[in-house]
Amino acid sequence: MSNHDDMTPEEARADHWQMLRFLAINAIFGFLLGLTIAGSAIWFDLGGLGSRIARSQTPFLVVFMLAVPLAFTFSGAVMASAIMLMPYKRKKQS
Repeated sequence: MSNHDDMTPEEARADHWQMLRFLAINAIFGFLLGLTIAGSAIWFDLGGLGSRIARSQTPFLVVFMLAVPLAFTFSGAVMASAIMLMPYKRKKQS
């Protein structure tokens, strides 16, 4: 086993933080995308959804139960695609 391709602990730590930042940004983007789509479905009254929510006794609970799972689903999907497309570069070349 050769040690010339290994990163120093500081480089590895910086690389891990960079990857975590990349994933967090993508997760936040997916969450906001899911909230936007849920809001759009309500706003444009797709399938009468907006009017049913307006007539509901607890509209905030209905919106919460619709928007949050959709946002987490989109967050997971965007983060999964980010993992598949994660740019990997070798830090040190031989």
